[in-house]
Amino acid sequence: MTPKEAYGHAKKHGSSNKTREIACQDSAYAYYYALEVDKCPREDTRETACKDPQYAYYYAKNVDKCPREDTREATYKDPYWVYLYAKYIDKEPRKDTWGAVCKGPYFAFLYARDVDKCPREDTRNAACKESKWAYWYVKEVDGSFHEETWLVIYGTEYEEEYRRMFGGLFI
Repeated sequence: MTPKEAYGHAKKHGSSNKTREIACQDSAYAYYYALEVDKCPREDTRETACKDPQYAYYYAKNVDKCPREDTREATYKDPYWVYLYAKYIDKEPRKDTWGAVCKGPYFAFLYARDVDKCPREDTRNAACKESKWAYWYVKEVDGSFHEETWLVIYGTEYEEEYRRMFGGLFI
């Protein structure tokens, strides 16, 4: 029996250790099993769901319905899921999620705008890895001139708009 078949069987006939064990061979089916068959969190389904950042996020959101270290840490592999976890589950900035989300400029910008709701050096530095996200960072998070963002934006398609935002009162 495959994880999909075990999950389907359990949906029709009820939970059993055998079908749960088989479903727990796949992160997605472990998550669905906990959500729709057991209708409660269990260590075995959570552990398997945490092997994939996406299902760790969904498990925390829809099964645990609260933040936990193990589900949060499982999202660290992908800045997208870290950002979503911080915004919708933690609902606050944390040192560990800052570090994980700063792996990508886009998610560093989103994190600063939507989770921190203020500028920070680490998110600004991460956003400055690409001129597009440096521009959006200064426009939607900083709201003021910063040399780091200017150096990244200078000579790009965003330079003219940057100058307009700040009245060209710099080099």
